[in-house]
Amino acid sequence: MGKITHFVHQSLDGFIEGPNGEFDWPCMDGELSAYSQALTDSADIFLYGRVAWDMMSGFWPRAEEFSTHEHDLAFAPVWRKAPKVVVSSTLTEADWNTRVINTDVIEQLTALKESGAHLLLFGGSALAGFLTEHRLIDEYQIFVHPVVLGGGKPVFTTPQQRFDLTLAESRTFDSQVVLLRHERIN
Repeated sequence: MGKITHFVHQSLDGFIEGPNGEFDWPCMDGELSAYSQALTDSADIFLYGRVAWDMMSGFWPRAEEFSTHEHDLAFAPVWRKAPKVVVSSTLTEADWNTRVINTDVIEQLTALKESGAHLLLFGGSALAGFLTEHRLIDEYQIFVHPVVLGGGKPVFTTPQQRFDLTLAESRTFDSQVVLLRHERIN
């Protein structure tokens, strides 16, 4: 059986974007970059909601034109090559080895998990909340950055019910980013 891992950067006050949609605050030091690279290497499929997809597909295909950061230069070719799935009610097709799912989302993602695939969900509060509500996310890897944004998009917009998780790992990186890795208790 495969799994879905939610991989997200958040501020100390629980936001994944600032009040104006900014995402210029994550600290990607060498240690965190290496961990991130190992996590992405473990995934069979990169998973996105529409908003995160728009951000990622607007940057990674031409990352070398926008950045000289070592992490970006290493991840760009990985991103371009990796199989990707975008869940969207409005998008009908996408480039870069990407499949769009816009109907029967739960059934299709469950089928991918049952095939043994490890799906890595990048950010996105709406899709993360939806998948959490349907208990499809097996593991949460939340990277808490040492910044207070004072508002913005929260890490979760749903679910509206309570459920328990178990802490599988916590780790502090050189940049003072803290990983909280939780697993779902069935």
